[in-house]
Amino acid sequence: MKVTISDVARLAGVSTATVSHTINNTRYVSAETKEKVYQAIEELGYTPDASARSFRTGRKQTVGFIVPDISNKFFATMIESVENYLSAHGYHLIIANTKEDAGREEKNLRLLTAGLVDGVLVASTMEEFERFDALIPAGFPTVLVDRTFETKRYSSICVSNFQPIYRSVCRLAGKGAKRVGIIGGLPRLSSTKERISAYKEAVADCGLPQEDALIRYGNSMENSAQECLDELLEQNCDAIIVCQGLMASETIFYLQEKGIRLAQDIDLVSFVDYDSNFYQLYSDQMDCIIQPVEELGRAAGEQILKRIEDPDAPVFEKVLTSAYKPYGLKR
Repeated sequence: MKVTISDVARLAGVSTATVSHTINNTRYVSAETKEKVYQAIEELGYTPDASARSFRTGRKQTVGFIVPDISNKFFATMIESVENYLSAHGYHLIIANTKEDAGREEKNLRLLTAGLVDGVLVASTMEEFERFDALIPAGFPTVLVDRTFETKRYSSICVSNFQPIYRSVCRLAGKGAKRVGIIGGLPRLSSTKERISAYKEAVADCGLPQEDALIRYGNSMENSAQECLDELLEQNCDAIIVCQGLMASETIFYLQEKGIRLAQDIDLVSFVDYDSNFYQLYSDQMDCIIQPVEELGRAAGEQILKRIEDPDAPVFEKVLTSAYKPYGLKR
């Protein structure tokens, strides 16, 4: 049975008007009362229908952005780009951090879509589309960023890395690499699936070993690369592709600690997904796949405002392309 605003009011011990003012921010409500209302919303799993305009008395001029890890510079750079775009158009940005936890994402989606914001940007960590879709109120402006689902029900902005990864494997094979390993992100993510697919196709076409042991998975959080590297080095890899900027920087440091020289003892292909002088120090020792992260943020900001203006507009899918810059030295 569908949870109503009356159910929330009853559990919180307030009036339905107070619940409405809390979620729409249309009148002063004390912090204590707000906390009771939000706790009731979370406990009941209440999600107001965005088409029910009686619950919405006007724009909040605010957008929510749910990201997996705010400490990851890729997402931090994207957040800044989104915020710059929204600010220039009179909007504010609220950030929610999931730490790659689907439960935290669900909680944040429920709260943000309960009238706190006009629309949401989501870099989802969920695997099941049905679970995600059930959390979005009907007609609520939503744009997927960086990570998408096979079911194309929501507008999305993402980056394709298939060709750069395919080209990097072919270049490594051409330089004489015999065992190319790869470190991807979480296996459930659309971005990871595309990158691993490109790698598998390339190693097959180049006649390189096709072994599951050469494919390792980390995540967007800190300290996820070292274990993957140890496993690939045990497999005698002479080249490694690291599909995420944070893991790539950790890889460089770890290889240095072990006395393994880039472009001499091992070839490295690094994702560059934020602007940093750190990568410039090694630009002549490794190949780079450069992500258009600032463009990704601007496009996300532009698209969510379009959805807010016209929630019934056709679903829009924009795919950006990364740049492959092969700077690795020959042995």
